[in-house]
Amino acid sequence: MSDMQIQFNTDSSVMGTENVAERIEAMLRDKLARFEDRLTRLEVHISDENARKGGADDKTCMIEARPRGGKPLGVSGHAAKVDDAARKAANTLAERLERHFGKGDKHRHEPRPDKVL
Repeated sequence: MSDMQIQFNTDSSVMGTENVAERIEAMLRDKLARFEDRLTRLEVHISDENARKGGADDKTCMIEARPRGGKPLGVSGHAAKVDDAARKAANTLAERLERHFGKGDKHRHEPRPDKVL
């Protein structure tokens, strides 16, 4: 198991009592498992744009991933439910990390012919 930390920052209207943080953390660890050893931390910011007024797609989940030795990557997702917003953000983050780490891997393993000494 890696030492990737997941830190939650939420406004009080969002979390409620339904173990939202535990559910989202489990979903993130599952979805991002293949990147865990390359990330030091995920910061998850959850907010409710309209708070108690309600409204469509007013939940926002912003996730900032911190790759080891790299710049943080931030993504966000919007939905009517916190879990859906988190899932959207996690899917986007997985795609971004795929590209981010994929680029590095390609350069390391396949030097371009003109760069070979």
